[in-house]
Amino acid sequence: MFNLDTFRNYSRAVAFGAVAVSAIAFAGAAEAAPVQLFPFFQPLPPMTAPQPMQPYQPYQAPTYQTEPSEDQDAVEMPARFRRQTVSYATREAPGTIIIDTPNTYLYYVLGNGQALRYGIGVGRDGFTWSGVQSVTRKAEWPAWTPPPEMIARQPYLPRHMAGGPGNPLGARAMYLGGTIYRIHGTNAPDTIGKRVSSGCIRLTNDDVSDLYSRVNVGTKVIVLPMTERRADLGAATR
Repeated sequence: MFNLDTFRNYSRAVAFGAVAVSAIAFAGAAEAAPVQLFPFFQPLPPMTAPQPMQPYQPYQAPTYQTEPSEDQDAVEMPARFRRQTVSYATREAPGTIIIDTPNTYLYYVLGNGQALRYGIGVGRDGFTWSGVQSVTRKAEWPAWTPPPEMIARQPYLPRHMAGGPGNPLGARAMYLGGTIYRIHGTNAPDTIGKRVSSGCIRLTNDDVSDLYSRVNVGTKVIVLPMTERRADLGAATR
């Protein structure tokens, strides 16, 4: 006999099972592909760990050369202007400096008929001089203050220039008496053997450093005139 209550209970169980199966299926699909409720919002990028800060590095000023540069004097020097020991007859005492202006040589007297010879640059036409002086001061990488006479002739010159590789006095300077003249180095080694200065005697930085190491304050300096090879012992003239 058909039992209505049993049928009702069976129908309810079947319906409940169907609902349960649908719920499980929906949940699985949702887990596999979550629905994006607000598609116009973009996800944020993944966060990365902060990088450690680098320690502060103070500014380092560029360094400048403080010694004579081999590159500065890396000019093919004629053999006769290279520093060399030569025979040189003179009655002057060892340690005397003799400037042979017409031949652009500087002699450092060694004695026994020998001298150390250096190639030099001398004063241009109208700026040569002759006489006897002595070294009154020595300076390494000297500063340069052009004298008023030079400023008057060349107004574009700096009024003062600190010592250094770019300074026209070069690596060393030996000041002559109370004059404006010096024996000094140069940042233009190609001018050795030429007449280009305003009366100063120039050597390469390497040569002037060598001479500087041999010379003392008080050293006698004889500058020969342009027309002779004998010293004019009168006062120095411009």
